[in-house]
Amino acid sequence: MTVTRSVQTAGAVGLKLGLLFGPAVFGVTAAGVALPDVADAFDAGTAAVNWVLTAYAVALGLGMALFGQVSDGQGTRTTLLAGSAVLGVGALICLLAPTLIVLVIGRAAVAVGSGAVSMGALALVAATPPEDRPVVLARFGGAMAVFAAGATLTGGLVTDLLSWRITLVLPTLSLLAVPGCLPLASATGAGQRVDALGAAFLSLTVAGALVLMQAPALQLAGAIVALIAVVCSMAAVGLGYWIRRCPEGFVPHWAIQDRGFLAAAAVGAGVYGGLFAAMYATPQILVATYGWSVLRVGLWLLPGAVAGAVLSRVAGAAGPRVRGGRIVAMTVGGFAVFLAAAAFCLTRTSLGPVTLVVGASLGFAAFSVAQVIITAVMSARLTPARRGGGMGLLNLGFFVGGGTGSAIVAALSRWLALPDALAVVALLPLLAAGLALTLPGEGR
Repeated sequence: MTVTRSVQTAGAVGLKLGLLFGPAVFGVTAAGVALPDVADAFDAGTAAVNWVLTAYAVALGLGMALFGQVSDGQGTRTTLLAGSAVLGVGALICLLAPTLIVLVIGRAAVAVGSGAVSMGALALVAATPPEDRPVVLARFGGAMAVFAAGATLTGGLVTDLLSWRITLVLPTLSLLAVPGCLPLASATGAGQRVDALGAAFLSLTVAGALVLMQAPALQLAGAIVALIAVVCSMAAVGLGYWIRRCPEGFVPHWAIQDRGFLAAAAVGAGVYGGLFAAMYATPQILVATYGWSVLRVGLWLLPGAVAGAVLSRVAGAAGPRVRGGRIVAMTVGGFAVFLAAAAFCLTRTSLGPVTLVVGASLGFAAFSVAQVIITAVMSARLTPARRGGGMGLLNLGFFVGGGTGSAIVAALSRWLALPDALAVVALLPLLAAGLALTLPGEGR
C-alpha cells in the first residue's frame, strides 16, 4: 500500500487525504456549538448532553483502532467502503432520533464510520514514500486545519439557519472525498484477522470508566453504578490477560514497550482532553452567561482557528527539519495557560469572554499541530505491517483522552462552576506540553 507520484502529485494526495480526514473534526467542534440547542430540544441537563461529545470521542477512537487492523489485514479500500456504510447509517439514526439516548447511539455509529474513513486517510498518509511525505503532510495538515478553523462557524451557521441535527452529522462530508481517494487505496492487505476479543475488552473498559466518571452527575442508581464497576473491572482484567496471551492482538506488546509510542499517545490524549473540554464548556458559558448566539460563538472562534490552520501547515512542512516536539510543546503550553486563565477572568474581569475565546482557539492550533507532528513521527517509526494498527491505536488514545476531558468537566460541574471545572482540566494539556519535549524525532 504505497502512494506514489504516478498516482497523483504529492500535494494533490495530501489535499485529498486532508479532505477525507477533516470532517471528523466537525463531530467535536461543530457539535460543541450545537449542545445548548440539543439540551433545549430534549429538556436535558448538561451532563447528559455531554454524551453527544463523549460517545463520539470514544467511538471515533475505537473505530480508528478497529479499522486500523482491518486496513493492515484487508486493505484500505475495504476500510473506506465499510466506514462509508456505517457513517451513512449513523447519520440517518441521528436525523430521526426521537430521544437523547437514540441520538447518542446514532452519534456513536457516525463516529465509528468516521473513524474508519479517517483511519484510511492516516494509513495512506503513513504509506507515502519518505521523499514525498513532507509535502503530503503539509497539504494534509493545512486541509485538516481549515476544517478545524471553520468548524465552529459552520456549526453556528448550520445550527442557526438549518438544524442542530444536521450539525451533528457534518462528519458525513467525508463521503464526498471517498471516491477521489479510492484509487489511492489498496484492495489487499497482509491477511491477518482482527482481534475482536481484544477490541471488546478494551471497549468495555474505556466505556465503563467514562460512565463511572460521570455517575454522580448522571445521578445513576447505586446498583447500576456497582454493576458498571464490576463489568469494567472484569473487562480490564480480561484485557490484561489477553494482551499477555496475544502479543500481536488489538493492544500489541510492541506498542506497550515503545516509549516513543507511549509518549505520543499521552501527548495527544492531553491535547484532545483539553480541546474536548473547551468545546463542551465554551459554547455553554458564552450562551448561558453572556447571552451569545451559537452563530456569534462560531464567528468569534474563527480568527484564532484560522491562525491554527496556518501554524499546522507550517509544522507539517517544517517537521523533517526541526524537532517537532518543541513546536507541539509551545502550542499546547499556550493553550493550557489561556484555558486556566479563562477561569480567573470569567469570574473577576470583563476580559473573560475574550480570554476564553483565545484559549479555545489555541486548542484548535494545538490539535492540528499535534496531529500533524505525531503523524509524521510515527509514520517514520512504524513498519508497513504495523502502520494501520499502530496509527489506529495511537488515535484511540487521543480520543479517549478527549472523552475523558469532557467527562471530567461534566462531572465537576456538579460541584464547581463551568469555568472552574475547565481550569482543572487545563492540567491535561499542561502535562502534554511537558511530555511533548520527550517526543522522538522522525526516524528515531
